[in-house]
Amino acid sequence: MQNLPTANIQCPYCWETIEVLVDCSVEHQEYIEDCSVCCRPITIIVESSDGDVVSIESLAEDE
Repeated sequence: MQNLPTANIQCPYCWETIEVLVDCSVEHQEYIEDCSVCCRPITIIVESSDGDVVSIESLAEDE
């Protein structure tokens, strides 16, 4: 099994920095993951290229 890289994002609700796993095998992905601090749903948008994260964005549910 391949180790997935991690990235730090800021929760748009509680503003805590949290660490998430990122699957760089997909060039564009959008998914929802709950904040490990406040448990609110964060929309995470990841752009990757050649197995590296190009950008990662974290949005509140209503954004």
